[in-house]
Amino acid sequence: MKPASFEYHAPATAEEAVALLADLGDEAKIISGGQSLVPMLALRLAVFEHLVDLRRLDDLRGIVTEGDSVRIGAATTHAEVGRSEAVRRGVPLLARATPLIGHFQIRNRGTIGGAIAHADAAAEYPAVALTLDARIETLSPRGRRTIPAAEFFTGMWTTDLAPDELVTAIVFPVWHGRCGFAIEEFTRRSGDFAMAGAAVAVRLDADSRVERCAIGLFGLAPTPLRATRTEAELIGRPVDAAPEEIGRSATAGLNAISSDVHGSADYRRRVGAAMVARAWRRAVEEARND
Repeated sequence: MKPASFEYHAPATAEEAVALLADLGDEAKIISGGQSLVPMLALRLAVFEHLVDLRRLDDLRGIVTEGDSVRIGAATTHAEVGRSEAVRRGVPLLARATPLIGHFQIRNRGTIGGAIAHADAAAEYPAVALTLDARIETLSPRGRRTIPAAEFFTGMWTTDLAPDELVTAIVFPVWHGRCGFAIEEFTRRSGDFAMAGAAVAVRLDADSRVERCAIGLFGLAPTPLRATRTEAELIGRPVDAAPEEIGRSATAGLNAISSDVHGSADYRRRVGAAMVARAWRRAVEEARND
């Protein structure tokens, strides 16, 4: 099939882009890398009268270390994120998530802002943003604002963005100390979205007790999730706690897991617990060796 006809807009600035969104209303849609939108348009699962292309907006590209954070422009591609030394050093969890995204063609065109705004609950970047308490910077005709990742993802493929608002950058805090990071996911085939996945960050004190940790879950609910209760229980505990116990604890309270063609809710929960256990084990090993 072919997309329905639409009018194409290529603004030169972010301010021009949000002005177009405000003027055109619900009939307009932003396109950046297009790796999610274009297939939907081609199958006519989505139809818009106007597409606002962000590819000319060089001010939305780039990766900069700013003090204790790494700021990534929304139009920066997955491949650029994956090649970045600043990301590898400052946000290793994001660097390790990048090769898991689709295939290299998708990573060459897809953008981090597009992935965050698309808010697919089975995608890696939203889960990493939530796990690391990232901040999403946005722009609208009313000005700029910053949204914590914990408040950004509101439902299945939905976010706190207003219709005339776009993501301009994602800011990731840098963890210091004896830290370890890992991401694990289960897919039917390489490049598929995850049936279940876990992103883990852990920091140990001098006595190898858990000083700080974050456990993110994806593919198990309408939005990415944090296992906050399990995180709180782990603080101050010796790091040799059983990973399988942590995995079961992190997934025990999930009530939104649905059964589908890929497996029952119980099966997906067990897979999710296994992904948490694997990621926790790898993260702890890295932190111990730091």
